[in-house]
Amino acid sequence: MESLTLISQSRSLSINPNLRILSSPNISSTFIPKDVPYFKTQFLKLPGIATRNVIVSAATTEKPWRRYTGGEAKGFVDELRLAAMKLHTRQQAQEGEMEAKAPEEPRVEEWEPTLDGYLKFLVDIKVVYDTLEQIIEKPSFPSYGEFRNTGLERSEKLAKDLKWFEEKGYGIPKASSPGVAYAKYLEQLSEKDPQAFICHFYNIYFANTAGGRIIAKKVAEKILDSRELEFYKWDGELSQLLQNVRDKLNKVAENWSREDKNRCLGETEISFKFYREIVRLMLS
Repeated sequence: MESLTLISQSRSLSINPNLRILSSPNISSTFIPKDVPYFKTQFLKLPGIATRNVIVSAATTEKPWRRYTGGEAKGFVDELRLAAMKLHTRQQAQEGEMEAKAPEEPRVEEWEPTLDGYLKFLVDIKVVYDTLEQIIEKPSFPSYGEFRNTGLERSEKLAKDLKWFEEKGYGIPKASSPGVAYAKYLEQLSEKDPQAFICHFYNIYFANTAGGRIIAKKVAEKILDSRELEFYKWDGELSQLLQNVRDKLNKVAENWSREDKNRCLGETEISFKFYREIVRLMLS
């Protein structure tokens, strides 16, 4: 996700300040997005949530998962990046290996995002960032403490954006199944498997700084009169903030066994599937 490149044709539309947006309906969903395949699993329970076996070592449906043997990358972060790239198509990234599954979903160039859907996306992704930042602030494992105050935190920025929409007269929907399910998954995972949790931490934050910004720009051109939201602004030089986090991730992973690292890498597909479910809200 870090290098996701998505480009679309755009047209600029101004926000109608008189438009009212209805709260999103309750949507039932399984604990894990339905298209996640079964592989070696670890069973996790959540009260009141329909659950199923959760992948610890995952593989793409197109190609079998290849375990990293070391020596292929400079630091563990590069292994995380390579694992993410393999879940892109060649159209999305040069290193992509996934085969496109048209016509499952439209190409980004063909997206017609709605303001209603974009607000749903912002609300749900805020639930995920709120959860991540609470986990880091009150860590179940000491290694999480390395990632406090990185400058990549997004909860406060998202709160400002949602307040701006509310002040403009828009109704803010309630969090829906994609965001709530992912947040609950992260809560439980963070208490049981720090290596797997770190994979989600990496993918969520780095996705927003790369492909997330590209998507945001195109969406803003279409439905926000090119307004740049606080969600996509950082205090300080973003490249340096990212490098600082890469260094911390590499430092933490130095103490992991090869099995720990492979378990972390194996969580990449789950992270992608949860994240994509939330991004698709933009089109609802």
